Amino acid sequence: MIHEALLHLFRNRPTLAAEVLRDSLGAPVPRFTEARIEPADLTEIVPVEHRADLVVLLLDGRPVLAIVVEAQLGRDPDKEYAWPSYLVAVRARYRCRACLLVATTDEAIAAWSAQPIDLGPPDWVLRPYVLGPSAVPVVTEPADARARPEVAVLSVMAHGQSAAGLAIAMAALAAAAGLDQERQALYLDVVLSSLNEAARRSLEAKMKSGYEFQSDFARNYVAKGQREEAANAVLTVLEARGLDIPPEVRERVLASTDMTELDRWLRRAVLITDAKVLFDSTSS
Repeated sequence: MIHEALLHLFRNRPTLAAEVLRDSLGAPVPRFTEARIEPADLTEIVPVEHRADLVVLLLDGRPVLAIVVEAQLGRDPDKEYAWPSYLVAVRARYRCRACLLVATTDEAIAAWSAQPIDLGPPDWVLRPYVLGPSAVPVVTEPADARARPEVAVLSVMAHGQSAAGLAIAMAALAAAAGLDQERQALYLDVVLSSLNEAARRSLEAKMKSGYEFQSDFARNYVAKGQREEAANAVLTVLEARGLDIPPEVRERVLASTDMTELDRWLRRAVLITDAKVLFDSTSS
């Protein structure tokens, strides 16, 4: 999930690659008026199959810089040969300069990814730009997070295990509350999975209390969790009583979104002697 989440952040905010190059890594970025995601399949350029994780193209009336974005979570010796071919391919396709940006959540992998790749004499060397945890800003102010939600989520991924993890997560979720439902769901999953256990429980408790998250985003999350707990409680009671639970009964219980209905089934689960009559209000 971490690999795909990193790439989704760059897809959802096409300017993000240029922003982290310029603001976090101090790289020279040309003036551009548009940033767009381009096809990452480079097979028509290179005779063997090559597919980068993501290609971001910066334009100022014409292409001015192609950024190959790679999410890297482990050491892979093949990258020494694949990465240079990606840059050659996008440079040939768009007729502009190209660079490599590697994003990772691990400092050791960041150090490994940053090693120059010697392509041959006289001085043909690829030096990747690397966005590791130490290069990601700590975003704890909700206003900063709302201005760049994807950077805020990157901040949680990079620093969620630190003492500031809870504050970073709260800022990120406050920013996510204003986004579309698909991004809200993705960013919530990423945020929760990036925190240590104590911070995650604290954040979930705050969300359930409504603290700073008075939005459909938080309410839907809390309601979903409550429904899942209630459905599991019904099945747990039936199982504890040694009753056989037919697949159709299990499916209907788990599919229910009505808390009143689930509460009624939970009360009946204590009394019935056959799970098949759980939904029959005339039986006990």
